[in-house]
Amino acid sequence: MDEADPRYWRTNRRIVAGLLLLWFAASFGVAWFARELSFAFFGWPFSFWVGAQGALLVFLLIIGAYAAAMNRIDAAADAAERGDG
Repeated sequence: MDEADPRYWRTNRRIVAGLLLLWFAASFGVAWFARELSFAFFGWPFSFWVGAQGALLVFLLIIGAYAAAMNRIDAAADAAERGDG
């Protein structure tokens, strides 16, 4: 796996950076633009709904996306180490 190490970690950092950007947008972005998000959504102000429910769903999706991406990358790295591809 010596050859794949730099590529593996570069890919890992790229995934983490993208997901951190999404995390930042879901947490800070909604709070920053809360006044502009003042329309009703299921009877509640949209900014409240996103802060209370939507952000949690985004955080769970981030965790799932990271786990799925790393499983795929780890499987590819293991295959490269065994010499399968």
